[in-house]
Amino acid sequence: MGTNSTKIKSSEAYTSLGLVGSDEIYPQIISIMASVLEKSVQKNEKLSKSLRRKESVTVFHGLRAPTLSIRQYIERIHRYANCSPSCFVIAFVYMDRYAQRTDSHLTSLNVHRLLITSVMLAAKFVDDACYSNAYFAKVGGVSTAEINELEMEFLSTLDFRLHVTVEEFDQYCLRLERDASGSFQIQQAVGACGRKGSWPITDEPRSSPEISGYTCRAI
Repeated sequence: MGTNSTKIKSSEAYTSLGLVGSDEIYPQIISIMASVLEKSVQKNEKLSKSLRRKESVTVFHGLRAPTLSIRQYIERIHRYANCSPSCFVIAFVYMDRYAQRTDSHLTSLNVHRLLITSVMLAAKFVDDACYSNAYFAKVGGVSTAEINELEMEFLSTLDFRLHVTVEEFDQYCLRLERDASGSFQIQQAVGACGRKGSWPITDEPRSSPEISGYTCRAI
């Protein structure tokens, strides 16, 4: 009985997050994920300032915060990467795992690179077709060499463990739904589902956001 109840709640969460049955330009998971990440970054940077906490610098850190907001960046990734909405939930899980393994915190200097890398890996793992690293680099506003370096660093940190169970996915969707309007700090791993099919590249990104401390060339 409890299992059936959980399944019903999970199904409702899928719909609420826009993972199924959504014909919106941007499924709800995009705005929810953006809100959660923005709150997490604000909280972490406020704590770092008050506690004078020194953040360890990684390959994901930029010289300065990009010109695009987190919300604009996620919307850009969704628009051009054409990956399934569930990839963003999976990407969230990967970012959590990375944070736990490195004991690092999301900030305005690293969140964009972590986002593009985690979404790219999620698309590769759960979708039947996805774009190349070079294409994701254009979407993310970094060079192909940099996205390759970020990918290897991310995978090495996670010990190449990208699998997320259905139970974890359901749990995470329920928590995202519950905490969408409140403050949410990434704390635990969760779930998976993908999208079948392939597509031609018909609408390539024509400009890149500022990510590496300078404005990337137009493409």
